[in-house]
Amino acid sequence: MAEKKKPDNVVFNVANQTYEAALKPYATNVGAPVITATDTLAWKNRSINKVNHKVQTKYLELKAEYEKMMEEFEYNNLIFSAKFSFEPIIGETYHLYKRGNGESFLSIIEPDQCSFNALGSFYLNSDQIWEKTVQL
Repeated sequence: MAEKKKPDNVVFNVANQTYEAALKPYATNVGAPVITATDTLAWKNRSINKVNHKVQTKYLELKAEYEKMMEEFEYNNLIFSAKFSFEPIIGETYHLYKRGNGESFLSIIEPDQCSFNALGSFYLNSDQIWEKTVQL
């Protein structure tokens, strides 16, 4: 005698001859809500855009900080390679000039009080780093 097949909505294991509806991690009866896959594509796209924007913003901040640091390095290199016969005081502003022979020197004389070729004015901060104060 042929075995009668159970309806599709009945969870029956033919090999073990047992009903397994209670063992399943999901609802198995006809009245259970429909299982649908959540559409995560929109969430992924929003997240990717947010992360890309955040990374790009951070990159631009780091790039600007790097450029500022390199500019600061160039100013300090320029001043430390210049000639001066005094010890600069922290918190004071000094002026950098270039002679006709290409040699640069640091002075306390302001550009409007002399006729030297001025390269800029610099402030010595508390970290002993020169900061450019006047763009010429």
